[in-house]
This record gives sequence, structure tokens and C-alpha cells, in this order.
Amino acid sequence: MKTKASRAKTAKADTGPEMKGAEAVVECLIREGVDVIFAYPGGASLELHQALAKTERIRTILPRHEQGGAFAAGGYARATGKVGVCMATSGPGATNLVSGIADAYMDSIPLVAITGQVYSKFIGKMAFQETDFFGMTLPVVKHSYLVMDVRDLPRIFREAFQLARSGRPGPVVIDLPKDVQQTKFTPVFPAATNFRSPYVSIEHRASDAQLEEVIALVAEAKKPMIYAGGGILSSEAHRELKAFAEAANIPVATTLMGVGGFPESHPLSMRWFGMHGSAYGNWAVDECDLLIGLGVRFDDRITGDTHKFAARAKIVHVDIDASEHHKNKRVNFPILSDVRYALGRLNELLAARKFKPPVTKPWHDQLDAWKRDYPFRFDDSRYIQPQEAVKQLYELTKGDAIIVTGVGQHQMWSAQFYQFDAPRRFISSLGLGAMGFGFPAALGAKVGRPDKPVIDIDGDGSFLMNIQELATAHIEKIAAKAMILNNQHLGMVAQWEDRFYGSVRGNTILGDENRIGGPDNPADLYPDFVKIAEGFHVKGRRVIRRSDLKAAIREMLDWDGPYVLDVIVPYTEHVLPMIPAGKSVKDMLLK
Repeated sequence: MKTKASRAKTAKADTGPEMKGAEAVVECLIREGVDVIFAYPGGASLELHQALAKTERIRTILPRHEQGGAFAAGGYARATGKVGVCMATSGPGATNLVSGIADAYMDSIPLVAITGQVYSKFIGKMAFQETDFFGMTLPVVKHSYLVMDVRDLPRIFREAFQLARSGRPGPVVIDLPKDVQQTKFTPVFPAATNFRSPYVSIEHRASDAQLEEVIALVAEAKKPMIYAGGGILSSEAHRELKAFAEAANIPVATTLMGVGGFPESHPLSMRWFGMHGSAYGNWAVDECDLLIGLGVRFDDRITGDTHKFAARAKIVHVDIDASEHHKNKRVNFPILSDVRYALGRLNELLAARKFKPPVTKPWHDQLDAWKRDYPFRFDDSRYIQPQEAVKQLYELTKGDAIIVTGVGQHQMWSAQFYQFDAPRRFISSLGLGAMGFGFPAALGAKVGRPDKPVIDIDGDGSFLMNIQELATAHIEKIAAKAMILNNQHLGMVAQWEDRFYGSVRGNTILGDENRIGGPDNPADLYPDFVKIAEGFHVKGRRVIRRSDLKAAIREMLDWDGPYVLDVIVPYTEHVLPMIPAGKSVKDMLLK
């Protein structure tokens, strides 16, 4: 019987007709199932755009900024689970992709970024629009390629897509000198990759002995908890997670990356925890005696002070990336495995032994009491509260929408007051925390999932950073919506100023400091997002009164094209709960 590795070596390659390198790139993309690319042209990528113009099998979307294209590709990947693809020219075009590449790296998102490069003979000579993009992106990619021989193109593209989507997903850069794009050759397209890589060639699977040990720990635990992260979504393990949690009767708290990996309406859900997560989720992890981490990385926004994080618990950590074991937090039982396989096999072992969960009713009673007494909440006001706007959106969409966010207070309120019961419905820049992510990522998500409403819940500061993508939305007829929670401030930074810096404003007011616009001063609001939207031929509306909010949101949802809803909210509202950076659950701020 042949192994998978031997089959890969014996699979037949496919020889194509003579073509330019750029044409081979397009053929490679088609063979990888790419149906859309977000690409901004320039001199060093002109050949690639000419080749794309000759095919109807790939939709080329022109962003109005390369960063917007990179974020759109990331949004597409997050919403669909497919590899997102973006492209730019050399020099400044390529460097404008870096934030989107870094975002994909931090959040383990499959992305292939293609860049034009100067002629091979000019590399290293500071030619016009030359940058060492290969070297520049090394810290924020899974792998990089600088293609110097046109004959390597088919192999490299095959490898790049395998690397991007396999194991722990991530971004791959392919840098293409212009002469490589122009050179004619007879391509040989490999049927499969045959290179050795821990990201592709090795299938990490937990042993039955390791999983039996996990079951023994569950059987002994009085206060067990599951801590589920983005790995649940990457490995499509949400069904296996639900089955395991129910079979073992273990409550589940997710990270923000893991939101939707476990239904938040489920009785066992503790929602998400961390710096601004649920109080009850944080307390549950702090008090548990067994913590099962699944596809997580123990980042600082979850753990706070790592020495005090889950200090009473035995910790199991299942992850496909061995470098994450003990990196931030020492654990008792590290398991190197694809999390979907581990959970699936755990469920089989539990069923085989007709496992009966231990009696943990006092623990569940305590968790239910915390959930009842300390829900996410906000105070009533004569103004539109930002949390109220998110809650109204949830009710009007019945939870059946894809929510994309920028970065800041609105990001946290979106996760708090919109309930997610399915994966890939909450899309946000979480590791990098890149402002300007929201609207272009919403465009990518809508292109990938045209069957779902896609709404970017954004802040006025974050939305403004890539506002030019309204042009992309209009021209490409992408019906993504934007609901701006406009408080005229960099809200999250201002909150930190209020909490830790005596409310001294260090350049966090976005309007005129002497005329701070707000619900009581609508004439002073700056900028006028409705007029800007109209300049891009996009429908817009501003809402100030609470009595108008529901109708305004419904109008946005019913509109058949892109839409900007500018919701004016007070700048004095804070995101709570809050665990100050580097502190522990004991230092949580509830008011």
C-alpha cells in the first residue's frame, strides 16, 4: 500500500503550452481554485495584470489602496476558510501590503501575497521602486519566495498555497522580478508538492495514550473548563468541540479569535474572556482545577499576569504548532496535534467507554449564578449608547450576519453585544490590532460570502483610515455595510487616558478640540461621513436620536448596495469589564 508521501512522488506532472511567466502565474492561481484576487497595478506587476485581463475565471478587484487590498484578502479568507490572494507592484506598492500580511500572520490566516519586483539584474542596486520585500517580510510570514528562474513558478505556487493553508495557516509572499514575468517557457505543473516541511508533510496527531490521559483528568476534575481559540476555526473543529463539551459536560470560554467556535447561546458557553471579556468567563478560568486549551496561544490579552493565570489548574494544551507549547505559559500536558483530530478521537474514546461525566453540579451552579448576576451590561441614557446600537443590529439581523470590525472600543462592544452561534461570523484584526481593517475586510468577506449580510461595525478613527475603499464598494457593486459608532475620539486610547493618565488628552480627539462634536452638538461633528459617502455614490445616513436608531439600522440592512450609517454616540462611555494590562482577574474593573 502506498503512503501519501509516496503517492505525491509518483503523481504525474502536467506540461502546459509555451507561455509567459505572468501567464503561468494566472494558470497556477486557477489550478489552486482562486476565484478572486485583490490587486493594485504598477510598473513591476503590469505583466501580471495583463495576464489577468485575459481570463474570465478569476475576478480581479481593484482596491483603492494596497493595504485595503491586503485586508480585503484577509477578510475573504476569514469568512470562507479559503486562501486569500492579494497583489501589488514593487517598492511602495509592496510595502503597503505589510500591515495586511502581518495581520494574517498574527491571526493565522491563509494568505498569498504576490508582488512585482524590479528586473533581476537591478536587485540589490537601489533601482527605482526597489525594496527587499523578501527580507522585509521574513518576521511576519510563514514562508517567502523570490523567484529568479521562471521554470520554478509552477512548483513555487503549488508549495505556497499548500503552506498557506496547511498546519497552522499563515501568509506566504511570492516576489516576482519583471523579467521572470516576461520570460517565455514551457511550464510543468506538479500534481502535488513533494518537499519536506513540518507545515505540510507531517500530520501531527495526538496519541491515544495522550488522549486517555486527558479523559482521566476530566474524570477527576471538579471544576473543569475548556479554553478554545482560533485553532478551532482554522481546523473546522467546531462540531467536534461541541460534541466533546456536551459529552464531558465541560463549560467553554473562547478567545476573541475563537468566537463562534462554540455557540454562545449554548448553556455551557461562558462567551469569550480576557481583558474585556465576560466577568464570569474570566472567573471560571481563574477558579477551574482543569483547563483544556484547544488551538490557543496564551497571549497577554487572555492571561494578563501569566504567573497568576489559571493558577489552581492542571493545564492541557493541544496545538498544531509546537512552538506555542510553554512559550507564554508553562503547562502540565502539552499535546502536539491537529485539534480537530484530537477532539474527534476524544469523542470516539468517550463513546467507546460510555463515559459518564463526574458530578460537577456545584461548579455549574456557581457559573450560572455568575452569568445571571454579571452579564455584559450598559446604563440607560438619553443618548444612543454604542452597546445599544450593536444590540439593535443583533436583534434586527437575528444573529444571522457576518460582523467585521475595525479596532478599538467598538470592536469589543461588537463582540460583547452581538451573539455568535456559528464560526466565521466575527471577523476582526485581533493579534495585530490594525486600525483601518474593518471596511476593506468587510468587502472581502462579502465577496466570499455574498449570501450573508456583512456589516462593518467601525469607529470613526478606524473607518477613516481606509475610507477610500468606498470607491471599491461602489464600482465593484459590493454590498457591504458600515455602521460607524462615532464618538469623535480615539475611544479606546481615550479610555486608557481616563483610567490611567488622569484624563489628559494626548492627541486622541479627532474633531476640533475647541468644538467637540457629539449628540448635543451635531453641527460640530467632523468629518461628515454622509457627505463623504455620497461623494463616492454610496448611500449614507446620520442618526443622533435614540428614537431613530432602529429605523436607521433597518434602512441600512434593506438597502441593496453599500451603505454608511453614522451613529453618533457619547465619547464618555468605557468598555467594561476591563482587566488592566499585565494584571490578573483579581484586578478586574467592573465599573
